[in-house]
Amino acid sequence: MDSTGIQPNSAPKAAISELTETLGPNGVLTTPEDCARYATDQSGLAGTPPLAVLRPASTEEMSQLMAICHRHALSVVPQGGRTGLSGGASCPAGVVAVTTERLTGVIEIDEEAMTLTAWAGTPLETVQEAARAVGLEYCVDIGARGTATIGGTIATNAGGIRVLQRGMTRDNVLGLEAVLADGSVISRLAKTVKDNAGFDLKHLFIGSEGVLGLVTRAVLRLHRQVPGTATALLALPDHAAALHCLNLARSMFGGRIVAFEGMWPDYWDFVCRETTLTSSPLADRYGFYVLIEIDAETGRAEEELEALFTELFEQGIALDGVLAKSGAEAQALWKLREAVGEVDDAFGPHINFDIGVSPSALGQFCEAADARLATLPEAGAVLKVGHIGDGNVHLLVAHDGRDISEDRIESVIYELVRDWHGAVTAEHGIGRIKARWIGCSRSPEELTLMRGLKAQLDPHGLLNPGALFAAPDAACHEIALKQP
Repeated sequence: MDSTGIQPNSAPKAAISELTETLGPNGVLTTPEDCARYATDQSGLAGTPPLAVLRPASTEEMSQLMAICHRHALSVVPQGGRTGLSGGASCPAGVVAVTTERLTGVIEIDEEAMTLTAWAGTPLETVQEAARAVGLEYCVDIGARGTATIGGTIATNAGGIRVLQRGMTRDNVLGLEAVLADGSVISRLAKTVKDNAGFDLKHLFIGSEGVLGLVTRAVLRLHRQVPGTATALLALPDHAAALHCLNLARSMFGGRIVAFEGMWPDYWDFVCRETTLTSSPLADRYGFYVLIEIDAETGRAEEELEALFTELFEQGIALDGVLAKSGAEAQALWKLREAVGEVDDAFGPHINFDIGVSPSALGQFCEAADARLATLPEAGAVLKVGHIGDGNVHLLVAHDGRDISEDRIESVIYELVRDWHGAVTAEHGIGRIKARWIGCSRSPEELTLMRGLKAQLDPHGLLNPGALFAAPDAACHEIALKQP
């Protein structure tokens, strides 16, 4: 459902001509076939083929193209791997797309400083592999690692499965370089962990979804690589038991918990029983399922997980479980959790909510969401899976495919998010799809400040129009303005 409210702007042919002259024949794509490939991302939001696709190969070229677009009042949509799920890289009419696909490669690895400097278009997996080659590790990890770019993960402040141990992308970026709307370059590719010399401007661009500037390079924080992990699946009575399990695991393993993922019975039954996406390693059905992974720093991680099992069974909290004895068995357990990325066809039309609340309240929030959805004739089956340790649940709600059904379901869920002081997006970003709901997570005062920053850095509104903020003339839902 495209309700961005974006008005197409005209792009003079002179601008495209000047851009082609500046970037060269390899730097600009204009054929209908080429432009169609850059119209949208993986969100499902319908996009329009851009007027041209700009492919800078250096910071200088990015600066030059932005100066030209600024002079001609030509709006741009920044794109990385186009793996986003919120429509942030989907093109409205009358824009040019700026892709970082030629801004790629690892520039430097500093083993002593434990940093890696890379171009924004470098795939996340490439960075991970380069770090591992020298015994280090870049710990941000998401399922789309092979396609998602470093610039894209910075723009959305990507999270993923290792947030519990190493934090979001914001916690793993030491320095960056960005080009502003007028072509100005803000560059601080510093490796310093301690730097209190005024504002830390990199945080303006991390998570700002390309509306303030276009990231070109970044200095990433690395960590010492730990040889291997141990993985286990636990069957529990409910979400409250999962929290108890997490607390016990923290007391036993401290910061060595790599992942702590939760699966509700509705999700488990769908991927293991109602479809052939995966199969259950457990004979019976339970009230909750937890996938836990710890690093093998001590060299006896499997024994430690067995000790956790024993303690949980003795306390009557764990009802069943599986401890992976090989890499293949660990992958099979992870497939249970990662099958959420493959449910679309079998589940039919649905909304994939990416919600964040306090970890201690996540179970109660999901119960409240189920109760509210049960009152809606438009809502169908519900699947719940998420990152229990950081309070992020992916709530998939089936519906009949009508726009009005989507609207009613979103209204109910985002009103609930507002009442629980949660986040309408925990890791996927606002993009264009959720722009009208941002008021459920941010106060009018916060939005005023955010818009002020946007006006200061991009006074003509050329950068990623319609992303993050709803268009000024678009009607926001009343619930977004009410106070709890």
